[in-house]
Amino acid sequence: VLVATDVAARSLDIAQLEAVINVDVTPDPEVHIHRIGRTGRGDAEGLALNLASMDEMGRVGNIELLQGRESKWQKLSELTPASKAPLEPPMITIQILGGKKEKIRPGDVLGALTGEAGLQGSQIGKINVTDFHTYVAVERGIARKAVAQLNDVKVKGKKVKARLLKDVLAAAAQEARR
Repeated sequence: VLVATDVAARSLDIAQLEAVINVDVTPDPEVHIHRIGRTGRGDAEGLALNLASMDEMGRVGNIELLQGRESKWQKLSELTPASKAPLEPPMITIQILGGKKEKIRPGDVLGALTGEAGLQGSQIGKINVTDFHTYVAVERGIARKAVAQLNDVKVKGKKVKARLLKDVLAAAAQEARR
């Protein structure tokens, strides 16, 4: 997934970008052409999707005039979701209390998870170390096990406290409501 501005529409040349989704309709039809020109480069096929409100139909008409063809439209209410269940990302974030001030590095966390904790490297994603916390993405299905393992092993020779970030955020939200 690439999220970009109109400036990027003129400067990026990304091979094999399958689709561009515009979340607004630009007032300048030329800018629109540059936006959607990021997909279907050369002989490749690409898909350009626009999310538009009735208020933006005048802008859409200007784009259609410039392109010399009409857009195909579908009402949002006619689109059917692939599933009734909410989408969940495949990874979930763990927060570790300890970071750069404790001299923790990404390799230390990776070593703790794949060594003593016994997880596979492929189950672990991005590791971000800040001054006082470390955040590590792990596969959703092993997240609770990873937290338990991190709470049982040492990272950089010290015991650490680990918890799911979603639990931290939920507790903070509940506290704010009091």
